[in-house]
Amino acid sequence: MAVNDILLLGNPLLYEKSEPVQQEEIHSLLPKIDLMFETVLDFRKKYGVGRAIAAPQIGLMKRIICLNTDKRVALINPELSDLSPEMFEVWDDCMSFPNLLVKVMRHKKLTLTFFDLNWERQTWHLENDMAELFQHEYDHLDGILA
Repeated sequence: MAVNDILLLGNPLLYEKSEPVQQEEIHSLLPKIDLMFETVLDFRKKYGVGRAIAAPQIGLMKRIICLNTDKRVALINPELSDLSPEMFEVWDDCMSFPNLLVKVMRHKKLTLTFFDLNWERQTWHLENDMAELFQHEYDHLDGILA
């Protein structure tokens, strides 16, 4: 299984904003996207946690998130909207700082829209732990760490 090194806290790439993916780039990005899925699995085997990864965490400065739970989903150019005013506090962990927990506030509910690998628009309505997860991963796309 090929995996990519995960960039760690302090790496300057983690603080940069990612570029949107253009439809014509999808095919050339597929090997990196597969690598992202495998990197999540490898991290989970080593640490017992890990559900998703943002492209900047492997040094790919594109707006891509890969979810690898019961199914593998690549989210291209995700956008968050309809953020609920209701917030909740969570101790956030991250593959880029695996031995550190940070207390953050997250929106309890949100709407997530993205393109899938077929360049079809998808919309998910999320709450609680999944809403928190995608706020965390989305922050990576904007160069924000916790």
